[in-house]
Amino acid sequence: MSDRLTPSQTVGPFLSIGLTWPAGHLVVSEGTPGAVLITGIVRDGAGNPVPDGLVETWQADPDGRFDHPDDPRGASGSGFSGFGRSATDAEGRFRILTVEPGALGDGQAPHIDVSVFARGLLDRVVTRIYFPAEAEANAADPLLSSLPAERAATLIAVPDGEGRLRFDIRLRGEGETVFLTI
Repeated sequence: MSDRLTPSQTVGPFLSIGLTWPAGHLVVSEGTPGAVLITGIVRDGAGNPVPDGLVETWQADPDGRFDHPDDPRGASGSGFSGFGRSATDAEGRFRILTVEPGALGDGQAPHIDVSVFARGLLDRVVTRIYFPAEAEANAADPLLSSLPAERAATLIAVPDGEGRLRFDIRLRGEGETVFLTI
């Protein structure tokens, strides 16, 4: 008998095996006009960084359209995939280089849909990133306006003073990010 753990005895989710790729965090190429780098840290309920998580994003293009046949207005034809994926590092940090999406035309403020996968989660959790420069649209957004101000604030990225946006994700506990039921 061996004292080594078998895969069924270890804690996953081993997201770095096959789910990530080196340029996954690049929704747009470096140097793209209007590109914005969104960085953050995923933290667990105790406030500790999650070193083995995965942050996945999906968004509309700058015109608020998706290059997908299910877009009710028809596929944009822009070739913009709007998809990004960033594994967290040893300090729980992730990064996504993208452009700000346009408004979808249905009253929602421009936002990025976010899925978080991490140890201890049986399924992904889903949230959104809203943009601080969209204060008027954010105030009218159905989701943000339905939340108390301190909870809504967990969904709005903040400028970091170096030209980037910061969006930290807290899975549980004080300052927990608002997660959506889908």
